[in-house]
Amino acid sequence: MNAEIRTDTTLPTITEVRLTPILIADPPLLNLSGVHQPYTPRLIVEVEIEGGIVGLGETYGDTVYFERAKALAPELVGQSVGAVNTIGGIGQEASTLLEAQPAASGLRGALTTDKVRLSVLSAFEVAALDALGQQLGVPVHALLGGKVRDHVEYSGYLFYKWAEHPVEDALGDDWGAALDPDGVVRQARKFFEYGGFRSFKLKGGVLPPDEEIAAIRALADEFPGMPLRLDPNGGWTLRTALHVAQELTGVVEYLEDPTATVADMAEVHRRTGIPLATNMIVTALNEVRPAFDADAVQIVLSDHHYWGGLFATRDLAAVCRAYGRGLSMHSNTHLGISLAAMTHVAATVPDLEYACDSHYPWQREEVITTPITFTDGAVTVSDAPGLGVTLDRDAVARLHERWNAMPELRDRDDIAAMRRAKPGFEDPGIPKY
Repeated sequence: MNAEIRTDTTLPTITEVRLTPILIADPPLLNLSGVHQPYTPRLIVEVEIEGGIVGLGETYGDTVYFERAKALAPELVGQSVGAVNTIGGIGQEASTLLEAQPAASGLRGALTTDKVRLSVLSAFEVAALDALGQQLGVPVHALLGGKVRDHVEYSGYLFYKWAEHPVEDALGDDWGAALDPDGVVRQARKFFEYGGFRSFKLKGGVLPPDEEIAAIRALADEFPGMPLRLDPNGGWTLRTALHVAQELTGVVEYLEDPTATVADMAEVHRRTGIPLATNMIVTALNEVRPAFDADAVQIVLSDHHYWGGLFATRDLAAVCRAYGRGLSMHSNTHLGISLAAMTHVAATVPDLEYACDSHYPWQREEVITTPITFTDGAVTVSDAPGLGVTLDRDAVARLHERWNAMPELRDRDDIAAMRRAKPGFEDPGIPKY
C-alpha cells in the first residue's frame, strides 16, 4: 500500500513581529578603544506565526539597529515563515558608509547601512527558523541540512579587566582584575573551572605589545599544548605586528587582525608564515576576494549577525572551503538566543577547524529560562524543535525597564565608558602601538 502523500504543504504566515530593546550587565572588559560600559544594548526579536507559535532572535541593540528593525519588521507580517530568502531580501539597498571608523559595538570594520540591515535581518531569520522548527517538530540544524557534530567547541575568551566598574550601581562580578600575565592566567584557570575550555583567546591591543606577548607565553606555560590566540583589533603597526608574529610563531595557532589593512596583513603572513584570522577586514562577501587573493587572511571569523543569518553563514563556509581557507566564529556580547543560533549553524559546517569565540561566560544575566552550559569547552547541539530555548519574559521585562531608565547607555561606546572612568581619555585610534 502506498504511503499517504500530504498535499497541503502551505506553511503558516507571520502574524506579528515584536521588538524589545534591553540593557544587559557587562563587566569592565578592556580593549583597544576603551572599556565595556556597565550595561550594553541587545535587541530581542519575537516572530509569531499562525497558530500562536513564537520564534526567537537576538541581535545588536544600539539605536541604529533598533530603528532599522522597527522600519523593516512590518514587511515580515504576511510572509510565509518558510520564506527565508524573502526575509533576507527585505529592505535591500546600496551599502553606504555610516561611520568612517570601526563600529563601536564590536570593532568589526566600517559600519554601513547594509551591514546594519543584515544584522537586523539575521535576527528575523533566526526567529523565523525557530518558529518553523517548532511548527515542524525539528531542530533548526535540520532546516540547515542537518548536523555533522553533536558538540560545538568554543574558546575561552580572555580579557584584560578591571576588578569592577568605577561607577555606582554597576552589577558586580566574581572574575576579579586581570592587568598582567598573572591576572590573565588566573582568569584562564577560572574559565577552565567554569566550562573546561580547551583553547583560549586573549583580547589584545590594550597594553604594550611585549606585555601581551608575556601574557600569551604565561598561558602557554600554564596550559601546554592548548591552542592560543591574540586579537588586538587591528591596533598594531606593520612593524609591531611583525615583531609580535616573530615572537609568537609556534606559540599561538593564529593572530587575529594584527593590523587594520589587507596589505599589511598580507605582509605579516608573507614574512612570518603565521596564520592570520579576521573579523574586521572580511565582514561582507565583496571583501572576501581581495583578502584571499592577497593571502592576507587564512581564517575568517564569521558572525551570523552581520553576515545576514544562518544560511549566509553556510554560504560563507562554502566560499572558504573553495578557497582552502579556515572558518571559525566571531562573538560579541550576546545572550543565549544568539549562542543557540551559533551552535545550530556551527553544527552543520563540515570543516569548522577552529573553536568558536563566545562572550557567554561573561554574562551574568539571561533572557532564556535555562542558561546554556559548557562541558569540556563545548556546547551540546540541541535536538529539540527550533532553537531549543524558551524566553524568560520576566527577565526581558526587567531588562527592558533598565533600557527605559538609562537612555544614555542605549548605544555601546567603549571610548565614552573609558572617559567616564578616566576624564580626558582620548581615542587612541588605529594603529595604537
